[in-house]
Amino acid sequence: MASRRSSWHCCLLAFFLLSSAACGQLSTTFYAASCPTLQLVVRATVLSALLAERRMGASLVRLFFHDCFVQGCDASILLDDVPATSFVGEKTAFPNVNSVRGYDVIDQIKRSVELLCPGVVSCADIVALAARDSTALLGGPSWEVPLGRRDSTTASLSAANSDLPAPSSDLATLVARFGSKGLSPRDMTALSGAHTIGFSQCANFRDRIYNDTNIDPAFAALRRGGCPAAPGSGDTSLAPLDALTQNVFDNAYYRNLLAQRGLLHSDQVLFNGGSQDALVQQYSSNPALFAADFAAAMIKMGNIKPLTGAAGQIRRSCRAVNSS
Repeated sequence: MASRRSSWHCCLLAFFLLSSAACGQLSTTFYAASCPTLQLVVRATVLSALLAERRMGASLVRLFFHDCFVQGCDASILLDDVPATSFVGEKTAFPNVNSVRGYDVIDQIKRSVELLCPGVVSCADIVALAARDSTALLGGPSWEVPLGRRDSTTASLSAANSDLPAPSSDLATLVARFGSKGLSPRDMTALSGAHTIGFSQCANFRDRIYNDTNIDPAFAALRRGGCPAAPGSGDTSLAPLDALTQNVFDNAYYRNLLAQRGLLHSDQVLFNGGSQDALVQQYSSNPALFAADFAAAMIKMGNIKPLTGAAGQIRRSCRAVNSS
């Protein structure tokens, strides 16, 4: 009888474990057996992309953010428009068009992974891993990425236009937008630190450098030199989000905010007499705290509504839904 009860308990435990996996639990060891070389392939490809252009690291981090904020972390941002079927993706949304990059790097990783482990690894997980490796390879923290996401068969142009915070957002709007995704104000301020790498277009910071008063005058003058006041003139001209160490992932972004040298309006509102001032000051003087909080917030963001179990699919091409 005891042996029978023991066997029943083992079966019950196995059932709960399997049910847990089927109900959407991501795991850092998800591909340990099915694609053990996955992370080596991702890291090698990201490293090659950064050696060709260090700015690509910021683009891959941003790609993850723009994916997760629309429908969850499901690779919907990677889907191309298909005029023949009236399918419209998210690439032409205002926050993405002529701005979001890195699609080719994800394609390259996917092709390599498909040769090794066909039909196993999702594009959504590749995006998450590429963001982590970009951060780490540029000098930032690393973390174990929970995996097991599946890919969406849908996209939402309207959600991409409405859910992603704009460069002109005030603090209350930022808190609300991040809060709607289950991210706290602390998460928001830590994730904003990704602006320690990358560039932004003149159209995104023109109002700040010509109209904001909470800006260092010398910094404003410097940026006006590459960004004319007239809309439509020099809109795509680039400036570094962090001029101190523009291609190194560190905490210099927060030191810029203390000096009123945030490039975007949505950057400087984090240190402007509001609720996040104390945290910005902490991050500016404590790089280890920023690194730990950033890694934790990236993991948390990666858990926004992932498709798991039988939901979605594993796309053969990241740019298109499987035809059958």
